[in-house]
Amino acid sequence: LEILVTILNENDNSPVFAQPNLARDVPEDTKVDTTIVTREELSATDADLDTIYYELTTTVQDTDGYFAIRGVNNPEIYLQKALDYDKFNSTTLLLYARDRPVTSPDHANTATATITIVIKQSDTRAPWFLPCNHVHNDTSVCISSPYSGRVNISEMSTDPLLLEPGPLYAVDPDYTINDKIMYSIVGGNKDEVFSVGADTGNLTMNKIVTSPDSFLLQVMATQISNIRKYSVATVEIKVINKSDYPPYFEKGVYNGTVFVGLPQRSFVYQAGDPSTPLVITAMDNDFPDV
Repeated sequence: LEILVTILNENDNSPVFAQPNLARDVPEDTKVDTTIVTREELSATDADLDTIYYELTTTVQDTDGYFAIRGVNNPEIYLQKALDYDKFNSTTLLLYARDRPVTSPDHANTATATITIVIKQSDTRAPWFLPCNHVHNDTSVCISSPYSGRVNISEMSTDPLLLEPGPLYAVDPDYTINDKIMYSIVGGNKDEVFSVGADTGNLTMNKIVTSPDSFLLQVMATQISNIRKYSVATVEIKVINKSDYPPYFEKGVYNGTVFVGLPQRSFVYQAGDPSTPLVITAMDNDFPDV
């Protein structure tokens, strides 16, 4: 009597990852659809020879949608959305391997691999002249105001010029790179009256100006290691008559009145006259008709 015995394979083994913990450094300027971790590194095995089904999730808030797998049976991880270092610089992904589809009513054995992603800042932005203001709270864009300064007619200044709203200064906004900045005047420097310190950004005079004129200089800030990253700021230099007298206030003491409960930016009124806003005025004998 021959008895044929068929051994049925029971689903009693879980998938196994060869590397359950992986780490990757990803440059910020990585192109969308670039492979981050290959299929070979992430494929799991199953002693039951079952088909493996994969699912990728993230554990860090606001980092969904940046990384994905190629398919439910292909665990290769690729970049799905452009990165921004200012939004996040690291995340942790969890890759699940199951021996049954997610929607299957049958019991599934599961393995988990952890992938740590560290975003490395890239040289993506041109220098910022300071001070500057972010546009709509977007930290990737910062707009600076023009600089302004004054020199006296027929007078040679040997010190760096004082500018508003502050010294001529630029920085590399890719702050983990922090490339050195080099300065140069690229326009508006009629008769080469002014020079700029290549390393400092200080504006100085080469010669006197003999006519009441104004200069609209264009100063370029360039990153030393990447000359394609540059910004240009305007500097208005007014030539004026020398000031011999300091300004002075018309009164030594000003008295004002405010009322309880007024909103911000409300007027301060003159003491004793609640209908007239308080005005503080100054005079300068260099400009007697102003």
